[in-house]
Amino acid sequence: MYPETTPGPLDSGVRMSDDVAAAEAARIIADAYRPARKIPTSYRDDSPLPAYGDTPPVVQPDRRIVPAWAAGTAVAGIGVGAAFVGVGCGVWLACQGFAAVSLTSVLFVTLPIAAVAGVFAAIGTALRSLKSVHTEHHHHYRGPVRQQNTTTHARGLIARTHNEHHG
Repeated sequence: MYPETTPGPLDSGVRMSDDVAAAEAARIIADAYRPARKIPTSYRDDSPLPAYGDTPPVVQPDRRIVPAWAAGTAVAGIGVGAAFVGVGCGVWLACQGFAAVSLTSVLFVTLPIAAVAGVFAAIGTALRSLKSVHTEHHHHYRGPVRQQNTTTHARGLIARTHNEHHG
């Protein structure tokens, strides 16, 4: 049994004398300040090596602790690797689509190009409309205004257009 769990003089219900209490206190203090048992931090195998062949295995305990930053880096590496596997599969599928000459492959090639062109056209239209915005509302033209009506006639197999202006 351990000294902490063994019944002592206090557990018997009898009061200790001063001499017994001083001796018990000295024992407790001596136990508290006793040097701890030495634990080896390294191991040297002094057993003789065989003249040839493999050496016999020696148990070497391993208690490594992985720091948090190393574990995070490992998890991030696994995630990046998985992402690149997905990108690689997508590239492979794209190459399979490029290799097949069919309507699907033609659409697969041209639709992304058309989408990019549509985005550029939308950006150009937005910039053009921003450039044509006027902050002041006044007319730059002075002089008489004459309204005119135009009648258009198209005739023949190859269209001949005739415009009549009525003023």
